[in-house]
Amino acid sequence: MGLTVADIKQRLQQADEAEFAVLERSLAAETRKGVLAAMESARKRLAAQAAERERLASMYAYERELAAARGAQVIVGLDEVGRGPLAGPLAVGAVVLPDKPVIEGLNDSKQVKPEARERIAAQIKETALAWTVEYVEPADIDACGMTASLVTAFRRAVASVERAGARPDVVLLDGNPLRMDPREVNVVKGDGRCASIAAASIVAKVERDALMCRYAEEYPAYGFDSCKGYASAAHIEAIKRYGLTPIHRVSFCTAFTQPALF
Repeated sequence: MGLTVADIKQRLQQADEAEFAVLERSLAAETRKGVLAAMESARKRLAAQAAERERLASMYAYERELAAARGAQVIVGLDEVGRGPLAGPLAVGAVVLPDKPVIEGLNDSKQVKPEARERIAAQIKETALAWTVEYVEPADIDACGMTASLVTAFRRAVASVERAGARPDVVLLDGNPLRMDPREVNVVKGDGRCASIAAASIVAKVERDALMCRYAEEYPAYGFDSCKGYASAAHIEAIKRYGLTPIHRVSFCTAFTQPALF
């Protein structure tokens, strides 16, 4: 081909599957180590991209199958973020996605790097037929308990997307049954299996994290920007030293605010 190793590496790094197939044939007799290593790197890159396309396609296909089995058309995915923190609200996301375009990188929010979550959340909001994030405040969690709070937030989220013009036939819910809606379909680990649940997970995570960063400015001693209200060692120490703020869940903090019995 008359190309240097550097030239070949650059072409391999930029090649799609069709281009790589042509290059692979033309480089069949190549013996230079740098070229061989670049070819192997390109194979791995393209294999990973193919696997990711397959993973995303399966997430969209799986929820369409769930809907089709019930003769349904419109799907809303729901997921919660912030069930376990000591401070801050419970957040529930709801997203109604079209079949296309497929949102690259969509996954359980816990599996997505923070910088990627921001980008993906923005794309979800641009692409979705409807989306919302609904909150239940700490005082209401203390008064009603977590299960009732989840039901309240999920129902608010469904009502919100309906007001936005989306009329879901199926309500996909991550985790165990809550019986909060006759359209409810439960999918264990659904945030990694269903596109719309994953989207709800990411949007809720990004919105709640941003809210906790704003609370960190209001209550700087607790490190809410880093711990997001969860029970980090520094957060617990701040509770012991400074007490509770209005955004703490009192019922979650009794171990740190009351003297030990023994």
